[in-house]
Amino acid sequence: MVAAVRVHQYGGPEVLTYEEIDLPAPAAGEVRVRQTAIGVNYIDTYFRSGAYQAPTMPFIAGNEAAGVITALGDGVTGFATGDRVAYVAALGCYAAERNVPVANVVKLPDGVSDETAAAMMLKGLTVEYLLHRTYPVRAGDTILMHAAAGGVGLILCQWAKHIGATVIGTVGTEDKAEVARQNGCDHVILYRKENFAERVAEITGGKKCAVVYDGVGKTTFQGSLDCLAPLGVMASFGSASGKVEPFDLGVLAPKGSLYVTRPTLNTFTSRRDWLDDMAKNLFGVVASGAVKIAINKRAKLAEAQAVHRSLEGRETTGAIIMTP
Repeated sequence: MVAAVRVHQYGGPEVLTYEEIDLPAPAAGEVRVRQTAIGVNYIDTYFRSGAYQAPTMPFIAGNEAAGVITALGDGVTGFATGDRVAYVAALGCYAAERNVPVANVVKLPDGVSDETAAAMMLKGLTVEYLLHRTYPVRAGDTILMHAAAGGVGLILCQWAKHIGATVIGTVGTEDKAEVARQNGCDHVILYRKENFAERVAEITGGKKCAVVYDGVGKTTFQGSLDCLAPLGVMASFGSASGKVEPFDLGVLAPKGSLYVTRPTLNTFTSRRDWLDDMAKNLFGVVASGAVKIAINKRAKLAEAQAVHRSLEGRETTGAIIMTP
């Protein structure tokens, strides 16, 4: 029997049920991982609430973790028992042990700890595709990152600053503003007190931004378009405030022939060579010290309900991890 957190019906944090489950041997193409650290992400709340539909019910929550391989399914090559690994996979991570498709798993280098890996795989690979593939940021670019003090935001701001960009971030409180400044933000906008689109125009002298990275969604989308320079890219990669409402594609023309994209991590990691390149890039920038992964909350797996309440209450900055 293995400890896990399952969801039997959609709802609030109270539907996260800590229980014991049976775990079969890994199937062909899978590895069994004894998990040492489990990442917590806002997307976990989408699946728990039903905003994103799980393929089966009940299901085990969670989308990233790190640990040690303890068994191999048929046909698995390139990995061995005892390997330290990390991965992003659709659901199943809130557990002491689990079986994972080997296609999702990457080996951890010595310079990256299990905790760091679990805290950054989903967020770090998201930042990698945003900065290097969705819109390849170059030195001298001015960019806008919403929720700059969140898990994705802190990684993206540091990495973009390392590349040489001018980084503008939005946050909700003065405390989060200070955290954002300490992690690469050149300019911080308090979105509850200021009109962020007007402030971006002021900060940039009217030139605005090459790209906006927006994981907030509904409440920021239209304003984000107004932050873009001609031919700018709007990367809408999340919907923490709700889904973006349908809009008239024609508005992109007078705003400067803008580009809008809705990228997902699944697309960018759908090929083994892409995943390996992205992981290598992420591990390299973290191991070098250029990007630091702040783990600001640790909890036990059995405390998943309280963790989700903190996350949805916007009480956290940086990364959260749970341990079995």
